[in-house]
Amino acid sequence: MKIILKKEVASLGEAGDIVEVKTGYALNYLVPQGFATVGTPSAIKQHEETLRQRAHKEAKLVADAQALAAKIEAVAVKIAAKVGETGKLYGAVTAAQVAEAIANAGIEVDKKNVTIPEIKELGEFEAKVKCYKGVFANVKVEVVAE
Repeated sequence: MKIILKKEVASLGEAGDIVEVKTGYALNYLVPQGFATVGTPSAIKQHEETLRQRAHKEAKLVADAQALAAKIEAVAVKIAAKVGETGKLYGAVTAAQVAEAIANAGIEVDKKNVTIPEIKELGEFEAKVKCYKGVFANVKVEVVAE
């Protein structure tokens, strides 16, 4: 019996896969538990159309994210911080400060999507900004004395 998985099942596959299983397993366990739906010809056709549309939308989102990543990589970020006599910062540069500096350049970025190394001294560092699934932008962050 063909079924369309709604959720990931360890021994069968991921959500959205169309798989062949024994009728009893499908009707007594997978369908009642909400893991799958019965794979009638019309349901399979509708599922394939949904996947096609989703792939089209996904391609557009990835293209938009790559364009955003190119914009972000073109930005040079300078952050002024208070420094002691030895060149060490009072505190550290945070992802929120990097996101705010990128926002000052005209590109809105959520601080949760910014990954930076631990920055506790002056110099140049590289931060990573997640634009979308698998699309990242590298930003040069220069920390200067205030």
